[in-house]
Amino acid sequence: HGGCFRPNNGQVLIFERRPGWRFHVFDSRSGKRLARIKANDGEHFYGHGVFSADGRYLYTTASRYQRGNGIIAVYDAQAGYSRVNTLDLKGIGPHELRLHPDGQTLVIALGGIKTHPDYGRIKMNIESMAPALMLVDRSSGEIRARFSPSDHKLSCRHLDVTPQGHIYAGYQHQGPNNQAPPLINRYRNGRFEEIQFAEDVQPQLANYIASVSAHPQNDLVAVTAPRGGRALIFEGATGRILRNDAITDGAGVEALDGGDFLVTTGEGKLVRMGVNAPAQEMATLPLHWDNHLV
Repeated sequence: HGGCFRPNNGQVLIFERRPGWRFHVFDSRSGKRLARIKANDGEHFYGHGVFSADGRYLYTTASRYQRGNGIIAVYDAQAGYSRVNTLDLKGIGPHELRLHPDGQTLVIALGGIKTHPDYGRIKMNIESMAPALMLVDRSSGEIRARFSPSDHKLSCRHLDVTPQGHIYAGYQHQGPNNQAPPLINRYRNGRFEEIQFAEDVQPQLANYIASVSAHPQNDLVAVTAPRGGRALIFEGATGRILRNDAITDGAGVEALDGGDFLVTTGEGKLVRMGVNAPAQEMATLPLHWDNHLV
């Protein structure tokens, strides 16, 4: 589903999902798998993780699925990825997380949706779901902030954080298709707000944002909407759309050096996006990219 690099090290981690019983540790140079770590009994992963800045501790989103309790499972990479701590989020369905540039705060997208491995992808609590954007101390587990969407059916799933500490997160709306709620939130300069795109753009996104990438070299943010077959680049400070391209089943997105973005698709395509030219197909490979790109 998703992955992350270990800082100051050649390791890359890939996380299972639906449900995520394991994560896998690879040597990024040789491709050799170094370890396969199983979730604790009664738990599963949600497909995402992030390291502390020194590369020692891994933080993964997980669920104690009998009750649906959302947690952060903490592993010590220096000790063979042994489990060393658990942070209780007092919520359901944590998904993507990032480390704030302060080095201490975890930024977490809490989806709010309860699932259970025995029932596949059935969503068990749509009417009572409580999604949020959360800021959590990675050592103490203290919840420093919790921001709720304008509609409780806006599942907060994926996000990114800039070197300046600006946060952008994407929603996946669980309500009727004829509704057009905002699909992006941001936390910038101490203010939480949602971005509502123009009426002609909003229906193109099919109420579903798959990935978010905030470029570290400029004030641009790219998001993918595979159900709508679109990918957008907008200005972080204003929310103004600078590029709106049709990309079939494009889900993964990551910043490229120089200011552009790379998008991966379920058709095996690699597509380069920038604000100065239409999306350009770079390659088509005999495979199917899944949700995310790292």
